[in-house]
Amino acid sequence: MLALLFGVLGAAPVRASTVAPTRASATGAVPVPPGLSSTDVSFKGFGGLTLHGTMLAPQKASRPRPGVVLVTGSGSGVPREHLLTEAVEFARQGLAVLIYDKRSVGYTRFRRSYSELADDALAAVRALRAQPGVDPAKVGLWGLSEGGWVAPLAASRSDDVAFVIVVGGNAMTPIRQQLWNETSALRRVGVSGSLIDQGKRNFARLGADAGLFAEAHFDAQAVLRRVRQPLLGVWGSRDLQTPPGDNPPLFARALERGGNTHYTFRFFAGADHAAHVSPDGGVTRGAALAPGYAELVGSWVRDVTSGRLPNADAPTPPEQDHPSTPAPPSAWWESAWMQLAAFVLFVVAFTAYPLVAVVRRVRRRKVTLVGRWARLLAGTGFLAVIGLFFYLFYLMAAGRSPDPGSVIAGRPLPWLALQGLAVAATVSCVATTVTWRRAAATLSRGEHARLALLVIAGAVFVPWALYWGLLLP
Repeated sequence: MLALLFGVLGAAPVRASTVAPTRASATGAVPVPPGLSSTDVSFKGFGGLTLHGTMLAPQKASRPRPGVVLVTGSGSGVPREHLLTEAVEFARQGLAVLIYDKRSVGYTRFRRSYSELADDALAAVRALRAQPGVDPAKVGLWGLSEGGWVAPLAASRSDDVAFVIVVGGNAMTPIRQQLWNETSALRRVGVSGSLIDQGKRNFARLGADAGLFAEAHFDAQAVLRRVRQPLLGVWGSRDLQTPPGDNPPLFARALERGGNTHYTFRFFAGADHAAHVSPDGGVTRGAALAPGYAELVGSWVRDVTSGRLPNADAPTPPEQDHPSTPAPPSAWWESAWMQLAAFVLFVVAFTAYPLVAVVRRVRRRKVTLVGRWARLLAGTGFLAVIGLFFYLFYLMAAGRSPDPGSVIAGRPLPWLALQGLAVAATVSCVATTVTWRRAAATLSRGEHARLALLVIAGAVFVPWALYWGLLLP
């Protein structure tokens, strides 16, 4: 069941669309404005895969210039042009900037490796260091979003990286970031309560436990503790994908635990996840970078590559609408295997009883009071179980554009309906148990066995429904 649900999600074009592997532009050239040069660059990434990119740089320079490799966010085969705005603006600040087509080989929604992406980034660093007019001792990495996990990992592996810049970066696990991303979208349309606190959170953990959320529990803080290079962290105050208030303190704590105090954090009011201007509070990304962002990158890189290192420069981060919630791996009792076992029990018990009841009715056999309560338990329990998974799957597939249905007191109508079914199933389980005991002397051995299986399923259903939030406000 889980594989089917998440498999369908993988086929849907939600975020990580599949693009032709590591293509170059049609002519190999990226158009650049006057005053900048464009040079094609190819290099071997992880596994010997050939990656293609473009170096943008000022046309005239009196001395070798610092360089930076741009590492993009999530997505398979993201083309280099995706970061052309950043590349142009950073090059105008006097930097040599390398952008490259992201790999699609070995990168899917369910399979990706930050380690492999870090190897690609280090290969790009080596390629940029070898370019004429680039000072090989002053080449660093810039990472956006997912690249904010990849760039520090690459830097932790090589002294060839002179500095690290992260934009919309995370010092938390990917599953925690993604959970905040999706639940924040629900909160913006008025949802609160157990759907967010229990349902969404546990469904994400279930997917990770089943191996359907690539790099879900990547230990970003362990990586940051190994980073020795100076680090610049940039966040937009209206970042709706990465918690802009929670992450900076996590970055600082991890870096300092590793003995690195050479970091600078900056926040841009009204800017979105990529530090672009946004006309509507982070929902829509404008074409331009936030005012002062490119200048910050240029001046900061010149300072750190000239030996002027910052010392724990971290102003108060922007206020965040809602805190992020840790999402650790599930304990044994809530693991994917235990959820699967409970699901099988529910399907067998909740479908077997009414099927037998239908046969008895066809044969015109007497239907007892126990049978009425038992059929209600079977029907409401089955609908609650199936409805829960499909509703949570639907919300996950919707990503940052959910339509949970009409919301009443923070609860979408579909969720209220599922909660009503769960309450009815709980009451029916108690009533079935009571009436079963009263009629025990009049029931056959086969009827006792059928009721026992059903009541066991109902008894398991109650803590299961509490775990998923169906019996919580």
